[in-house]
Amino acid sequence: MTPAVFMAMLCLEVALAAPMPDYNLDAEWEKWKRINERTYSPEEEKQRRAVWEENVKMIKWHTMDNGLWMNNFTVEMNEFGDMTGEEIRMMTDSSSLTLSNEKHIQKRNIKIPKTLDWRKEGYVTPVGSQGACGACWAFAVAGSIEGQLFKKTGKLLPLSVQNLVDCSRSFGTMGCKGGRVYNAFQYVKNNGGLEAEATYPYEAKEGHCRYRPEYSVVKVIRFLVVPRNEDALLNALVTNGPIAVGIDAKHESFKKYTGGIYHEPNCKRDSPSHSMLLVGFGYEGQESEGRKYWLVKNSHGEQWGEKGYMKIPRGQNNYCGIASYAMYPVL
Repeated sequence: MTPAVFMAMLCLEVALAAPMPDYNLDAEWEKWKRINERTYSPEEEKQRRAVWEENVKMIKWHTMDNGLWMNNFTVEMNEFGDMTGEEIRMMTDSSSLTLSNEKHIQKRNIKIPKTLDWRKEGYVTPVGSQGACGACWAFAVAGSIEGQLFKKTGKLLPLSVQNLVDCSRSFGTMGCKGGRVYNAFQYVKNNGGLEAEATYPYEAKEGHCRYRPEYSVVKVIRFLVVPRNEDALLNALVTNGPIAVGIDAKHESFKKYTGGIYHEPNCKRDSPSHSMLLVGFGYEGQESEGRKYWLVKNSHGEQWGEKGYMKIPRGQNNYCGIASYAMYPVL
């Protein structure tokens, strides 16, 4: 979905009578458009430039000592610079996640390491980009199944996100308008399989279902919900592999995050708006200083965050809801 599609949905903060642009930013604006391959109609450019300039101001405010956020993470302009916060929320919404009756049962007497990164063990495929399609839920589901498939077969195989986007609507997902991890897992389980990315490549848009059973590469027997606490999440991650999670991402700081442990004072534990893949945990500096984090994989490309990844505070009362809607499949 291109920015032009959003024109009828702009917030009142970007009125039809867009403010006069700051001509000191002309060169920066032209460079940003060129890098991100943006073209607009004359009227659309006025409105998109106004949004972009507001985002530039927000970033500059953050970098000042009196910024609104804690200065232990960074933000910068990226490909979402011409989009409002409301548009990002519409693009990534995966709220109202339904919970399964099957729960993860914590395994006892396991050794919890100080750090864990399933990428280093071969469980995680490269970071993808959902583009302007709100398919974060599908990327999270595919990623969690990919990890379990590697665990079972020793082969890392990228799975088809587009298969999920196109074919799971009858199970309650909404294609590029968002979806629930729970419903997507139901689709894969009931469908009897999922294709690989190689045979059903991602298009960043909705299409008709083209799933072919003969190209199915994985089956899901069931999927389990992790109890809503960080201890259970830690246990599930260590004993099973990458896990699909939902977090509160309805903030400008999330959109422009580039590194560090993410601290957003308005982040809520019960308002998931974005699905991601939990792949590990660790700490920065001395572990005793409370610098623990969860490592999550996003679907906004490698230019976002720390090469496509984010660090969420760990052990801080379920920060941003990281443990509120966690699920993983069983193959």
